[in-house]
Amino acid sequence: MKAIVCTQYGTADVLKLREVDKAMPKDNEVRVKVHATTVTAGDIRVRAFQSPLLLWIPMRLVLGLRKPRKPVLGVELAGVVEAIGKDVKRYKVGDSVFALTGMKFGAHAEYACLPEGSLMEIMPDNVSYEESGSILFGGTTAIYFLGKGNIQQGQKVLIYGASGTVGTAAVQLAKYFGAEVTGVCSGTNLELVKSLGADHVIDYTVEDFADQNEHYDLIFDAVGKCPKSKCKTALKPGGSYVTVDGQGIAKVRPQDLLFIKELMEQGSLKSVIDRHYPLEQIPEAHRYVEKGHKKGSVVIKVR
Repeated sequence: MKAIVCTQYGTADVLKLREVDKAMPKDNEVRVKVHATTVTAGDIRVRAFQSPLLLWIPMRLVLGLRKPRKPVLGVELAGVVEAIGKDVKRYKVGDSVFALTGMKFGAHAEYACLPEGSLMEIMPDNVSYEESGSILFGGTTAIYFLGKGNIQQGQKVLIYGASGTVGTAAVQLAKYFGAEVTGVCSGTNLELVKSLGADHVIDYTVEDFADQNEHYDLIFDAVGKCPKSKCKTALKPGGSYVTVDGQGIAKVRPQDLLFIKELMEQGSLKSVIDRHYPLEQIPEAHRYVEKGHKKGSVVIKVR
C-alpha cells in the first residue's frame, strides 16, 4: 500500500511517498480503507520534533531517538472497514467509520488497522468522509478543555484562536452548551467565526480583547499563543483559564465520539475545511499548516 513515511526529524522534505506492507488486522482489529485524514499541528510537532528543552530526552524516548518510531503519521481518519479479525463483533466489512489514532498515528496511508475497542465509531449518515475525518481531533480537544474549564450555560466565554481546528469546534460547542461566545481571530476570519455561532468577534490584529473592559467566566486559548497574564486580566473573579499549551494532552473518552456524531447528525457541529490535498502532496500540506494561518482543518483525500 502507499503511505507517507517520515524518514527522520526535520523539514517537510523528510516526508516521502513509499510502498509499504499492507496492514494485516489482528484477531481483535479491523482494517480500514482510508478515504480521508488530516495534517494537524500535532503531525507538525512530531515531524519537526518541536519539544520544550526540558522534555527533549523524554520525548525522544517516547517518539524515537533518531526518527519517529511510528513513521506513518496522521491522528484521525475516516474510511470503510475492508477486513476484520476473527474476534471482532462490533463492526462488519462495509461499515463507514471515523476514528482517532492518536499517538499510534498511521492515518497517512491507504489502509490502517485499529483495535475494535479503539476510539472509533460508525460515521454520521449525513456527513462526508472528508468532514468525518477532520472533526475528531479538534472536536475532542475542545470538549476536553471546555470541560476542564467547567463551562456552564449562560457564561461569557472567550475563544482565542477561534478560526483554527480546535477553535472552530470550540465556538460551536460553547454555543451548544448555552454560553455567550466571543471569538478572537484575524480580520479575514471574522465572518467565518460569526457563521459558527459566535455572538461577538474580535480582530486581534486591530484590537486587544484585554483592553475591552469585558470580563469572562471562561477563556480558552485554543492555539496556545495568548500570554497567560493577558488572559487572566480579562477573567471574572473565580473565572477559568484553559489552554492547549502546557496543560496536558486532551483525554478522549469513547462517549466523546458518540457525542460528536450526534451533534453532527443534528447539524449542531460541522467540520470547517480550509484545503484539500491528495496523499502524495502531504509534504505541501505540512508546509501550509506550518505557516499557522489555516482555517479549520487541512484534509488529505486518500481515496
